[in-house]
Amino acid sequence: SWRNNEDFKRYVAQMSSCSIETLATEPERLKEEEELIGRQTQDLAFNNYKTFIKTAECTNKVFHESIPVLKESCNNFVGEAQKINLSRKQNSAILSRHTQLLEILEVPQLMDTSVRNCYYEEALELIEYVKRLEKKLSSIPVIMNIVEDVRASTQLMLNQLLQQLHDDLQLPACLKVIGYIRRLNVFTEPELRIKFLQARDTWFRKILDNIPNEEPYYHISKTIEVSRVHLFDIITQYRAVFPDDDPLLSVGSSNQANATKPVAIFYCWLIQKVKDFLSSLECDLARGVGGRLDSLLGQCMYFGLSFSRVGADFRNLLAPLFQRSVMKGFSRVVEEATTQFQESLKSYKLVRPSTVVANMVSKYEISKRKDSDLSPPMVLLEFDPLAGYTNSVLSAFNDIRLCAPVATAPGVAKKLQGSLVSCAISICDYYRLESTALNQDEFSLLTRFCDLYANTLVPYLARCLVALFSTASISSLLGQKADTQEVTGTNGVGRIDIDEIFNVLKPFLPQKPVVSSHRNISLENVSAKASADLEGDEVKPSESSKEDTNDITAAIEELTPEE
Repeated sequence: SWRNNEDFKRYVAQMSSCSIETLATEPERLKEEEELIGRQTQDLAFNNYKTFIKTAECTNKVFHESIPVLKESCNNFVGEAQKINLSRKQNSAILSRHTQLLEILEVPQLMDTSVRNCYYEEALELIEYVKRLEKKLSSIPVIMNIVEDVRASTQLMLNQLLQQLHDDLQLPACLKVIGYIRRLNVFTEPELRIKFLQARDTWFRKILDNIPNEEPYYHISKTIEVSRVHLFDIITQYRAVFPDDDPLLSVGSSNQANATKPVAIFYCWLIQKVKDFLSSLECDLARGVGGRLDSLLGQCMYFGLSFSRVGADFRNLLAPLFQRSVMKGFSRVVEEATTQFQESLKSYKLVRPSTVVANMVSKYEISKRKDSDLSPPMVLLEFDPLAGYTNSVLSAFNDIRLCAPVATAPGVAKKLQGSLVSCAISICDYYRLESTALNQDEFSLLTRFCDLYANTLVPYLARCLVALFSTASISSLLGQKADTQEVTGTNGVGRIDIDEIFNVLKPFLPQKPVVSSHRNISLENVSAKASADLEGDEVKPSESSKEDTNDITAAIEELTPEE
């Protein structure tokens, strides 16, 4: 207000020191001064009106144009200053936590290094740490990039662990690998079982593929050895890794459905391995294993028996394979013998035997042969086709004598019967073609030829067949007693019909009484001693192999299903 004005105060102080006359003239002086100032103001306004106009315009421009721009600039400055201040604070915070942030940023590199150097424990810890970061800071792009990098390294780690299962792996290492895979939480429990079996199966197949395949016996023997060793290793590892698959541990489970499903996965794989082995065995048997079928059967039976410990005894599946192999080999040799006999007859010339052969025949006729004597009749040497055919059939018997399943007795007898009938028919054809052009001496030789075939060769081969398949064994297969079989007239099972062959050649045989011991041979009178003492150049088994042969034959009899 004017009371507080300094000029007013000085004026009042000045008036207080003036005289009365001065105070009386002061109003007039003030009035004159006012008029003077008014005139000066008018003169100033008149003389400087342009300046006032420009000043007004400038002021208007400043207030309406420059001031808002200045205000906006100041606001922008304040905003940028705030951002800079915030950034400065953030940088200060980052700098204060530089060590922690650096550790987070180095997680992908550390994870990759740990995986490549097989430091799986450290890698699993990093995975758990990154999972916690993802839950808390999933909105931060840098964190999500770190998560993606760690996931890529996790996949690499999983591939490395699965690859280890494809190699030769001991049980401790196997347990450790499966433990790591479980902690990754990538597979469910059934999927993990399947992955484990697939990986171990790939390794097992790789070993089988490396076995040389040129020689069938060596290939299947090594396959049996490798399968027995490595399959048990895989089974042991599986049951150690997945103990709930153990039947002893599964008993009493409250959820039987869940307890059965994993077991089904394992046994499906195990059954497939057995099928693969049987397929390989069948293939190698078809290619031929020579005279070592008994040894191979022993190995296979031991292999099948060992699988009983895991509930997969497959010995009963081996019998049909070996039966087919025995029949195939026997049929091939007998067919070749039949063909060779028929071919030899086409070009055979009836001649008297040499002096050496005649002496051997005379000694043979002087000695009294018994029905149990299985040495080849020397009298057959008088005619080469008969001797060659006998030798070929005995070779077929020798091929199967150490491994002769009783179930093949009917098939062997039927095949031999067909061969003998075919040869008898060929002899009849030869007789009809050659008898008209022969002299008396040659005709007698031809008659002798037919007589030896019907009354010597055929009964001899029948005795060999009895020695190979004893009556007791066939009776056991049929579920009968040996004497019952004889009484009931079923002694034709696994035996050749001598009468049928004799009837084919009967018109061409000399008119004389036929020795009943040759034609109507009692197959049951060939004792077990004849089976064990199979003699002769072609059918006598070695003493060292008798015991093994009996064991293997007994095993096949045990596996052969009853008819």
